[in-house]
Amino acid sequence: MNPHTGTKPGTKPREQPPTLDRTTFGHRLRSARKRFGWTLAQLAERSGVSITTISRAERGQLALGYENFTALGRALDMDMNAMFAGAGVKPAQFDGPVVTRAGKGVVYRGLAIAYEFLGTTAAGKQMSPIVGTVHARHIHGPEDFVRHSGEEFAYVLSGEIDVHFDNGEVVRLGRGDSLYFDSRLGHAYVSVSRQLARIIGMTIGESGHMQSAREAPPPVLSSPARSRKAKAAPAAAPLKAPKKKTAARGKR
Repeated sequence: MNPHTGTKPGTKPREQPPTLDRTTFGHRLRSARKRFGWTLAQLAERSGVSITTISRAERGQLALGYENFTALGRALDMDMNAMFAGAGVKPAQFDGPVVTRAGKGVVYRGLAIAYEFLGTTAAGKQMSPIVGTVHARHIHGPEDFVRHSGEEFAYVLSGEIDVHFDNGEVVRLGRGDSLYFDSRLGHAYVSVSRQLARIIGMTIGESGHMQSAREAPPPVLSSPARSRKAKAAPAAAPLKAPKKKTAARGKR
């Protein structure tokens, strides 16, 4: 065993996936803000992310959680793939199959999860698939819960996790287990196994159809009294066909 690479003799060391460090991400965030000509305060107002958080993220001093970088991406009209594409890679319009080879996703270490973003070369796709390593071990407070529009799916590849919801519910998932939920509900992932758990995650933003269905007014139901009257009302008598006149039969 090679002590430096952790591989057996005669085998190639595993190639590490490209990593998007905080400094590079901070530069992209700052450049996007400057393109709009916005101050930190203006971006904070449009995104709901605090000025301090944005400033520290732009300087590479802070890793953002999923809720914050998606909020900033929406405010800046910045495609997620442009935010997390590898160095020198410009996402192209999604117009055909997109392959991400093993270990070739782009890794960004967030507050609770190290995200390996997949399919980052396709701009404008509806889903955001990731392979995540959950490195959070505890819930420290309400600030650990993430909320964002749309729906979320998680499948456990290895290890065990607890998914905490801000309504007090906790769901434990082991290898092969999965969870699907409305991501507007505050949620937080925690590894509870000895080794850090790995998951496949998928988020999808709320479509216009989903939003209209959620915001549609409830159907108008007739009152019980009206229903009873309707049932009691006699049905209209059917029209009778006129009798045919027959000629009188004379005697022969």
